[in-house]
Amino acid sequence: MRIAMILMTLAMSTVACTAAPAAEPEFDGTALPDTVADWDGFRGSIHREGRVYIAGQPAHYALLQLPARQVICVVNLRTPSEMEDRERVPFDEAALVDSLGVRYVSIPLGGREYPYTPAAVDSFAVILDDHEGPVLLHCTVAWRASHLWAAYLVRHRNLSVPDAYRRGEHMGIGVTPFARLLDQELLFVPALPDTD
Repeated sequence: MRIAMILMTLAMSTVACTAAPAAEPEFDGTALPDTVADWDGFRGSIHREGRVYIAGQPAHYALLQLPARQVICVVNLRTPSEMEDRERVPFDEAALVDSLGVRYVSIPLGGREYPYTPAAVDSFAVILDDHEGPVLLHCTVAWRASHLWAAYLVRHRNLSVPDAYRRGEHMGIGVTPFARLLDQELLFVPALPDTD
């Protein structure tokens, strides 16, 4: 009897130790994105919506935490010239991320060479479809990242433009100078298609 109890206890311990990791939180369109307070080393802010972290430029030591946070892909929106400038980013981010066994993807946004297009949003959607675990989406201060995330929510998650933009404002889009100058909230209304 005692041997049976020991074997049962060992079996239960083994199951507990090999249980699948906790499921990633699903995207909740009703609540604003969570601010991530326990992950230091990001320029600007870091927020989380479901399994996606939206952040500014991570420091070297912040990226070293990717495996512990089970992040499986980093999506960088900064341009190549920004990333090659060692005064701005004093390490090779792609090489560091790769050395950690995490996939690194660049979708550069900014300037004439790298315009903001729906294709960038769709590329990001493919990355999310291909990677089921946590993903870190970043730029310099989370401005581009929050814009891309909000656009993704409209194009691929069917959120309304005002709802997606409100989420983006919470993360880093910020209130436009035009709205500040008028001291009023702007209402976004999608353009109607031409009927001619």
